[in-house]
Amino acid sequence: MFKTFIFGAALAAATALTSGAAHAEATISEYGGASFSPHSTVKTRSAAGAPETRRNVGWDTDSFEMPPYYGVRATWWMESMPSVGFAVDFTHAKVLANPLPAGFTKLEFTDGINFLTANALYRHQMDNGFTPYAGVGLGLSIPHVEVDFAGGHSASEYQLTGLAALALAGADYKITDNWSVFLEGKSTYGQVDADLASGGSLDTDIISNQIIFGVTYKLF
Repeated sequence: MFKTFIFGAALAAATALTSGAAHAEATISEYGGASFSPHSTVKTRSAAGAPETRRNVGWDTDSFEMPPYYGVRATWWMESMPSVGFAVDFTHAKVLANPLPAGFTKLEFTDGINFLTANALYRHQMDNGFTPYAGVGLGLSIPHVEVDFAGGHSASEYQLTGLAALALAGADYKITDNWSVFLEGKSTYGQVDADLASGGSLDTDIISNQIIFGVTYKLF
């Protein structure tokens, strides 16, 4: 349900962006790929006001395990400045602790360390069908928090946990007037400030480095 809502929201954003922009260019893209996340410091509190515990945690990403890494993006390239565009981008990546830190029986975001961002893009259209581009974005981290550790402190739900920021660069190749493919590298930083059922908290910062292959359809 959550993923269907996100896809529908991106498609609705594309429709909204295109209305009243008859000579602009609007596209919808879907992509897959692989993500890689370095170690991060995980800070936990068993309850409000309790002492903080810090652990250095390594992350696996399992990009091709269900649910796999994927994303959807709606982009509008401006009529007055065709090299400048704006996008709404949803990315579903995931991370799970490996090895599990002492005291935990579960520490993962495998139904998504999800990112919803608004991006600003710049492209350089070439005569050979290739269009290199780059961009930056800001938005929100919306992970599915799955935590269990000693003392009954747990969580298993989607939460809005903080800000997200990204930088990306890639190249698009035109196949037909409406269809193109693209290859992209993207790095996303996401804050995770999660609430636990006990009244405690879990905080960490996730960096998701991504290699993406996708397909774009030009609406007009």
